[in-house]
Amino acid sequence: MTAPDLCPTLAAPDDDPYLWLEEIEGSAALAWVAERSQATMAKFGDAGFAADRDTLTAILDRPDRIPDVTRRGRYLYNFWQDAANPRGVWRRTSFASFATPEPEWELVLDLDALAKEENEDWVWGGSAVEPEEKRRTMLRLSRGGSDAVVHREFDIETRGFPADGFVLPQAKGGIAWLDENTLLLSSALGDGMATTSGYARTVRLWRRGEDPLKASVIFETKPDFMSAWAGVDRTASKPRVWFMEKPAFFETNGWLGDASGPKTRFELPADAHWDAFDDWLVVKPRTPWTPAAQTYAADVLLGIGLSAFQAGSRDFSVLFEPGERRVLDGFFWNKGQLVLSILDNLKPHFEIATPSPSAWRRHPIEALPSTGVVHVWSLDSEDADTNGEMMVALQDPITPPQVSLMDVSDPEALAGPTVLKRGPEVFDANGLRVTQHEAVSVDGEKIPYTQVGPAGETGEAPVHLTGYGGFEVTLQPTYMASVGKLWLERGGTHVMANLRGGGEFGSRWHEAGRRQGKFLSHEDFAAIATDLVRRGVTRPGLIAAEGGSNGGLLIANMLTRHPGKFGALFCTIPLIDMRRYTRLLAGASWIDEYGDPDKPEDWAFLQKISAYHTAGPGSYPPILLATTRRDDRVHPGHARKMAAKLESLGHRVHFYEPQAGGHGYGKDNSERASFIALGYSFLRKAIGWEVGS
Repeated sequence: MTAPDLCPTLAAPDDDPYLWLEEIEGSAALAWVAERSQATMAKFGDAGFAADRDTLTAILDRPDRIPDVTRRGRYLYNFWQDAANPRGVWRRTSFASFATPEPEWELVLDLDALAKEENEDWVWGGSAVEPEEKRRTMLRLSRGGSDAVVHREFDIETRGFPADGFVLPQAKGGIAWLDENTLLLSSALGDGMATTSGYARTVRLWRRGEDPLKASVIFETKPDFMSAWAGVDRTASKPRVWFMEKPAFFETNGWLGDASGPKTRFELPADAHWDAFDDWLVVKPRTPWTPAAQTYAADVLLGIGLSAFQAGSRDFSVLFEPGERRVLDGFFWNKGQLVLSILDNLKPHFEIATPSPSAWRRHPIEALPSTGVVHVWSLDSEDADTNGEMMVALQDPITPPQVSLMDVSDPEALAGPTVLKRGPEVFDANGLRVTQHEAVSVDGEKIPYTQVGPAGETGEAPVHLTGYGGFEVTLQPTYMASVGKLWLERGGTHVMANLRGGGEFGSRWHEAGRRQGKFLSHEDFAAIATDLVRRGVTRPGLIAAEGGSNGGLLIANMLTRHPGKFGALFCTIPLIDMRRYTRLLAGASWIDEYGDPDKPEDWAFLQKISAYHTAGPGSYPPILLATTRRDDRVHPGHARKMAAKLESLGHRVHFYEPQAGGHGYGKDNSERASFIALGYSFLRKAIGWEVGS
């Protein structure tokens, strides 16, 4: 087909000839998408792709993989997808049964049957179980995988939708149960109820039988703030309501209140992460904070009595102190104990902090390993229900995960974890080794990366390189079926980068790769590619790089800024047009991470990483841009427009866009496997590596 009014270049930031591709369901745009997606499938969807897709689907559908479970009352709940249940089933079992090799599962909801019965493209978005009786739940049902969901009340015991149940049409947002007949509604549904980012602007008190659009507004934030919501805290003697607003992505303001609305604002730094349990409060500021006479460093964790804080005390106890490469990766409450997850130069350590009016006590959890990837979380879904039992997951890139149970209710008498489940080995890891390295970036900063592959450097290793570098997200080298089966098992090497902009070394690391520092995050990735060549691992033409979402912005910049360092690029669900990103779907919510292109001082640095604008003639490696039509977080127009511009410039560009998937790769295991296998088929062919295919 012939695209309307195509231009080969963009003469100015707002001179955009491809705006028509932002019309997600526009007829011309859909015809363009179909033509290019079909061409991509014809070129890379061969017999090798089909075999990979089927192999990966079978792995994702394996009955012996570890079910993710959450305890609610007497049952462990799990959402499960496999070949027989592609959309999935929501099911439950007892803990005793779960601990056996073959648990007996009780079906709660068959999503495939519901989708067929209602002729809807339902995708599971989770559930919010009423916390007292635990009989009713609000299901989150997404059409095609979008972030916007339909909320519907479901009776777990009768397995049906009650006639008087709550029903909320599709919108972004969520709910919290105040009691069995009252919800706190944080939804973008209704006129004036959405922020400019598309999220909920208000909290409404929604009573059973009431029209949600007529529910009373009890809290609201500014239209240009990111979002507002509320939650019910049942860890104290009587339930209390926390009201929250996010002025920006890394800022949060909070109030304590009740069903009538907020009462007391908590005077904490907007950039702090904080949490409460019963009469205890913990605070982790992102920047130095001086609440009284003492100044506390960024990323320190502080504890204090909640009522004491409300009364004006600022006598905090220091529960964790960061180091140059020592960071508090996370924390959570369990039966009044605070569990700390610590990364010390990317190695895991764990502690328990026990609150006390006199002095908090700290206990290391020595029974957990300090190597590999270790993740811990409460077995119970509600803080008020926790009894000290937490789950522990262990894995590394060549060792499948195992899940254990550990009791932390008595820190003075900690026993080691009890193994409950072991995941299957899904690829041959014989001869593979895991090593840690550092590259030196343009400003001298040392950038860590993990390498997995055969021992011995040949200079000819086909390398699959991935990274993210944004939103304070920490990447850890986990066991990945797709990489293992489709790359490592065939003799390739995989590399995972820990870029600035992530959270690997705390707020310092994130700040260095945020806003005007985002280009440094991209330079870090390029430095790792250079280091792999310097070390004799590979050569540029054999480096196949992949990244999604914010990582898609990274990959697009590798194309335009460092094309000579890569053999092929796989850019998925990407953010690329940094001039218009704030006008597209949830884009305005990311100004805190990237900057505001409508401010000249911000556009001065943003234009340098807007690959859509910097792309020009020259020699670029081949690239596959892949997105999904139902992604209502990162607009598919980013990938579409970039592909159109590159095509007009004569570059080797391919494009793929399936209909479902949301901000992901598909609604079921088959769709996810197809998306991934197509990308790997492209990468292998593009770098000329077909050995073992």
